[in-house]
Amino acid sequence: MKIASIVGARPNFIKLAPVDKELQRRGLDHIIIHTGQHYNYEMDRVFFDDMGIPSPDYHLGIGSGSHGFQTGEMLKKVEEALIAEKPEAAIVYGDTNSTLAGGLAAAKLHIKCAHIEAGLRSYDKDMPEEINRVLVDHCSDLLLCPTQTAADNLKKEGITENVYLVGDVMVDAQRDCQRIAAEKSQILKSLKLEDRDYFLATVHRASNTDDKNSLAAIAMALEALGDVVFPCHPRTEKYLKDFGLWKAAVCRRRPTFWVSPV
Repeated sequence: MKIASIVGARPNFIKLAPVDKELQRRGLDHIIIHTGQHYNYEMDRVFFDDMGIPSPDYHLGIGSGSHGFQTGEMLKKVEEALIAEKPEAAIVYGDTNSTLAGGLAAAKLHIKCAHIEAGLRSYDKDMPEEINRVLVDHCSDLLLCPTQTAADNLKKEGITENVYLVGDVMVDAQRDCQRIAAEKSQILKSLKLEDRDYFLATVHRASNTDDKNSLAAIAMALEALGDVVFPCHPRTEKYLKDFGLWKAAVCRRRPTFWVSPV
């Protein structure tokens, strides 16, 4: 049986890792279609290297752009890859634009599609991810829910068939990463940090980064925490600088370690 996974962004890669491992264990033919939504090393290749994910069979190179541009280009190129490969099933992960494009492409080609992390809802339609996850759930054939609440959300929307409570694949990924980190992580050495406890922070949602007051409040909260390791998303760095918060954020009384995305 041939199965195609459609991914393209950092959250997709993390979810893909344990799924790929299980599909390989079962001897299934698994192809990976990478849209290129995330494309620099720290937000793309590093996950394949560190988590042992095979190189993608297709890299579509879409890159950044508006939601409409990204989704449209992905839909077109994912469709071409699916037509060439003719998989019996497709898998999409989470709620990115790559997820939506993959789900729509599979549905329009009448390829059975499974959605991992089905049923999650914020009920905030200002979030692009909310639009993506709702649409993907309604065009998928197999709904794989991480929680009972997610399954209940689908029921409220009239989706009751082929809904399965399978647990959170991120837990599987986290357990694998714990093992990998114990074996080979050099993160403390590479960041020149002492071996002690730190807070780990990440901020990248538009609702947090694009508003000066919100971002300033987050920077102040991180300062209050003390020892924080902050893998600073390029988007966050841009707005910290645009809003004149960068100097205040990185030159603080208590040590916060700002690093590139890891």
